[in-house]
This record gives sequence, C-alpha cells and structure tokens, in this order.
Amino acid sequence: MDDDDSLRFKNNFKRLITVLLFAAMLVYPALVYYSLVIRKIPIQQFSLFVVIFAVFAFIIVTTQKKSVGYNFLILFCVGILCLFLKSEIILKLYPVLMNAVFLAAFGITLFFRPNMIFRFASMQDKSVKGSLGEKRVEKYCYSVTIAWCVFFIFNGSIAAWTVFYGNDILWSVYNGGISYLLIGLFFSAEFIIRKIVQKNMPKAVPLSKIKEKSRCRSMVLCYDGVYKESNFKTWGDFLDGTAILRSQIEKNESKRWLLYCEDNWLFLLAFTALLQCKKEILLSANVSPEYIAEIRDGVPFLTDRVFKDDKESENTFNAALLLETKQPPAGKIPEIINDETSIVMYTSGSTGKPKDVKQRLTEFENDNSFILSKWGQEILKRKICSTVNQHHIYGLLYSVLLPFTAGVPFRRSKIEFPEELEKLNDAEYMLITVPAFLKRAVEIEKKENLRLKSPWIFSSGGVLDPAIAQRTNEIFGFWPLEVYGSTETSGIAYRQSVNGLEWTPFSNALLSKNADDCLVIRSPYIRDQNGFETADMVQILEDGRFLLKGRIDSVVKIEEKRISLAEIETRILQSGFVSDVCVVSMEGKRQYLAAVLVFNKNGKDKFTDYKKHDINLYWREYLLQYFENVVIPKKWRYQDIINTDAQGKKKKDDIRKLFTE
Repeated sequence: MDDDDSLRFKNNFKRLITVLLFAAMLVYPALVYYSLVIRKIPIQQFSLFVVIFAVFAFIIVTTQKKSVGYNFLILFCVGILCLFLKSEIILKLYPVLMNAVFLAAFGITLFFRPNMIFRFASMQDKSVKGSLGEKRVEKYCYSVTIAWCVFFIFNGSIAAWTVFYGNDILWSVYNGGISYLLIGLFFSAEFIIRKIVQKNMPKAVPLSKIKEKSRCRSMVLCYDGVYKESNFKTWGDFLDGTAILRSQIEKNESKRWLLYCEDNWLFLLAFTALLQCKKEILLSANVSPEYIAEIRDGVPFLTDRVFKDDKESENTFNAALLLETKQPPAGKIPEIINDETSIVMYTSGSTGKPKDVKQRLTEFENDNSFILSKWGQEILKRKICSTVNQHHIYGLLYSVLLPFTAGVPFRRSKIEFPEELEKLNDAEYMLITVPAFLKRAVEIEKKENLRLKSPWIFSSGGVLDPAIAQRTNEIFGFWPLEVYGSTETSGIAYRQSVNGLEWTPFSNALLSKNADDCLVIRSPYIRDQNGFETADMVQILEDGRFLLKGRIDSVVKIEEKRISLAEIETRILQSGFVSDVCVVSMEGKRQYLAAVLVFNKNGKDKFTDYKKHDINLYWREYLLQYFENVVIPKKWRYQDIINTDAQGKKKKDDIRKLFTE
C-alpha cells in the first residue's frame, strides 16, 4: 500500500468512526435506560464511561472538522457532574441542554444576521449569495429559523418535563424516539414548503444560461408605450424570434456583423441571435452614412432601419422584415459561451474619431449580477423604461440586459421627450436616463403631471448637478441614483447627491490614483490585471469613497497658466442665471477659451434688455472674482440648448464650430 492509499484509508476510517459516534449519540437515551434501569450498572461507572466516550468523540470529530464538537463537550460536562454528584437526573438533562444550546445558537442569529438557516443554505448552494433572489431567500430562511427556535422551546420543554415528572421509560421513549420523529416531520414539512416557495422565487437568467424552459412561454418580457395598454412580447416570442434570425445569419459566412436597432426588442433578438451564431458584434450608436462607412468595412449590417442609397444593400438585413416573412425553425437553442464572445463598442476618442473598445458578454453579465444583488428587489417591483441608446454600454446593460436577466418587462421604444412620462401613471416604473434628459424634464412647465408612482431613477453618462437632482426629487419623488463608469470600465461607483458629493465604490472595485491624481480602476469588468487608468482626477477619502475633481483633459494651459475648464463652468453655474454651460479651449494665434451658455428663467429675465457686449462684460467681471484675466473666456455664445450625443455628453467639436463659422 503506497502513501496515498494509506492516507485515503486513514481518512475513510476516521469518517466511519465519526458516523458511528454520531449514531451513538442518537441512541443515548436508550443507552442510559438500558445501562441504569435494566443492567443496573453503578451510576459512577456509567458516568466514567460517558466522560471517556465524550473526550474520544470530541477529539475525533474536531480533527475531521465536521463540527466544533460542542455536543460532545456538553456530554463531557454532564458526565463529570454526574461522576461527582452521583445524580441520575444530570444524565437525563443532556437532551434538555442540547435543545437549549440549539435555541441559543439559532436565536442569536435572528439579531446578528445572517440567520442560521441562511448560513446553511449559503454553504450548500454557493450561488445564493449575490443572486437576484438573495433577499427573498434570506427572508424565508429567517422565518424557518424562527420556526426552529419555537420547536427547540417546545421539544426542550417536553424533554424537561420527562426528566422531572416522567418515569424512566417515558423519558427514554420520548427523547430517544418521539423527539427524533418530530424532527423528521419538521424537516419533511419544511422541505415541501421550501419547494413551493422556490417556484415563486425570482430567478436570474442571463443570456449565456438561457434554455427553452428557463421561463414560461407566456411570461412578458417587453411592452409598447404604456404597460397596461401594450402589445406584449413574451418568452415564447423571444425563442421564436431568435430562431428566425439565426436561420438567416447562419447563411452568411462573415464572422463580424454590424448591429444597429432602435427598437429595444429587435435589438435584443438580433444581439442574442448573433451571439448564438458565434459572431463578433460591432455596436454602432451612430447611423450617419459617414460614420457607418468608417466602421463597417464591408461586414454584414443587421438593423431595423431603411437606408436610402445604401451602397451595400445586398449585405444589409432588416430584422423586422426577416421576422415577418419567416416561421421559426425547429431545433435546440445554441449555447452562448460568454468567455468566447466578442462585442465591439465605439466611444469618442481623443482625436474625435470613433475608438473601438472590445468587450465580452462575461463582463456584462458580471455587472448585471452585481447590480441585481444590490438593487434587485427594487428592479423586480417595477417596469423598465429608458431614455438611453442601447448601443452604448450604459443603455445596453441597464435598458436591455438587466431587465431581461431579471425577468422584468422593458419598454420597446426609447423615451425621447420628458412629456412622454406623463402617461406612465398606470404602474411602477424604473427610469434609466442621463443628466441631459433630467435637465430638460425639470424645466418643462406642467411639472405636476410628471410625478410617477413609486419611481426609481438611475442616471449615468455624466455627473448630475446636485441642484438638478434636487429638482428631480421634488418633481418625481425620487432622488436619482447616479452610477459612475465608462465603456471601458462599466459601472464602478454610485451616489445619491442628497447624501453628499462623494462616490461610493462598488464592493468589487479596487481604486487607486496614478501620478497625475487620475483614478485607476481594477474590477471584474476589466480584463487587464493592471486595471484601467481614467482621465478623471480624484480625491480618495480615508473611508474609500472619492470625489471627482475634474478631468485631466479638461485642464489646459493658457499663457502658461493651468486652468480647469470644469472649474470655470462650475463658477458660471453658481451665478444662478445659467442652466447649462460648456467652456472649450480654442487655437488661434494663441490659445484662448470660449464659452456657450444657456440661460434659465432668472437669466432670461436679467439680461432681457442687455446688448450682447454688455452681457459679455457682465460675465467677464463676474469671473474676475475667481480667476486671473488671462484665463477668462474671450468669446461667448448664448444658445437655447447645447448639443449633446445620445449619452448626454456635450459635442465639443460642434461647440467649437460656433466660434469658427
């Protein structure tokens, strides 16, 4: 027998001994009755046997790490007391003491969570923690823990009665038989109830885990416009739609496909079908001919739009038309291996040209899983509606993948105007939006019509002005929850500015600063082990939270003076006359700053009779309170609105053109 076989034999032998020891504990009452009543063994001899047995069992069990051995420790104490006091009652108290210990162990976890049953559940099923149904599972386990505490009180009380008022036979029968039968009945009843409860537990179904029976075919996934007045799309429609699109995609041998669908439902079907066909997806948030030509490079284009003068029309496929003309083919759902997916997203680079960022479904699903573990209960209560383009990472994650994974209905069309929210009074909604949309929403005249029923508002794509957040709360009844992140990083921190301007990192994000005080992020959503260096300058606080101090690319030198464009914008907003502002650097004979302002009602009233020269002069004198003359903007424009992209980010190139045309 070699060393491995010898070690395996020893371990198996110890396990066998452990099982026999616990079996001996189960027949303890019968053993006491047989030894003391039938065989009439002297109580001191039997007590000594109990002590030796308890010591031996404690050593064996604790070395096997099966238990802390507290039951054998209690048995040891009972044996020692009985050895010296020579009282048979002490031996009989063991079942009472065990019920008391279990009651204390279970009961204390009702106040110091997690509760005992939830701890057992988490050890048995590692997927419970961080799951969509974690809080509901914990709530159920809390009730079961209370039930066990009641059982221990009842069982311990009967056991105590048999000790002091019953005879030896009654004590032995109840504690060695009936009590175990009651425990078995309790376990069986709880098991049946648990299976019933599990059927109603929310279940996360990410794209990489979908199966035909993951959801009921009639389950609603998507709705049009107002939820209660919608033509719904169901799980059955999803299965049929993806099957139809797969049958068409598989006819084309191209490994890369360009995808753009304004319709969230068609986008989900096309996105899923492409992944199932093992295609690399290029997501374009812009469908201008020049932009598409720049990134398409001859690959097939799957869309829901009709383009005039399409030079590659034979390689352009309309998803809506494909779904109308085909019947779903039979066959199994292809597996999506999330680690092997490739999704290319485009973001604006420093040169102004589109910058491609490669992602995988793995990171997207990790992000969704974390968000659901943190705010899943709020998401489950509501229907999802969005103002965000799903071709950007924020829109993709929150407007489509998140509700699909949670099984929460999402709106098919994007909300374009704040006035559309007036109709959303039939149900509870969660709004996925950006700061630019909220700015417009709080400025419309009939604000009383915007108040939603128990809303929840996520905002990302830029920092939300605390004043706008406050006005949003006054109108909608919810202070927006802001998520900080980017295409490269996904979400890594959050805040509600009612609680302060500090950002709280997600628990799975590790933050630091580089030499330029810019934030460096490491998280499960970033594949590079070195993390991702942002252009956001930060101050990291002692408690791990951080404050944004502007972008390093917004810090410019004007005649050797370093100045933050964000700081100038903040000072202008503090005047109380401006609802939006953008300051840009310009290149002429020398570098200078220029500013575009949008007046609020107070600003319009103040400057109604001013000439443009006098307005410029006002702002110059105002800013001289805070900055040197050389960094004051030299040119000014006053607009009704500042152009932004779909994510609410200001189009700096368009703004610069205002000063060159």
